[in-house]
Amino acid sequence: MLREDDLYMKSPMKFLASAMLMFAMAAPLGVAAQDRDHDRDRDRDRDHQQTRVYDREHRQYRNWDDNEDHAYRQWAAERHMQYREFNRLNARQQRDYWRWREQHRDNDRDRDHDRDHDHR
Repeated sequence: MLREDDLYMKSPMKFLASAMLMFAMAAPLGVAAQDRDHDRDRDRDRDHQQTRVYDREHRQYRNWDDNEDHAYRQWAAERHMQYREFNRLNARQQRDYWRWREQHRDNDRDRDHDRDHDHR
């Protein structure tokens, strides 16, 4: 026959065992939610990530953002070239673009200036 002391000792052990079992069963749900959040953050970061392009002549990396893409398209249009991704140009064409780009830096400031006036 069980003594009263034995019942009190078994009750906390049952509670602890039940709590551990519930935690073990719930843990995968938390991990799955964390993975889903991590994937969403990674996708958002990839969408906002800037591409970097190496300028051999000036020996530096340059950010390839919307402004750079706009300037590149202008350069290609002035040369009556069909659009191709910059990294598909040969070394001479890339060098020509960066030289042209150095001479046309003021265009960026003019576009930003016009944009500022548009939003006043």
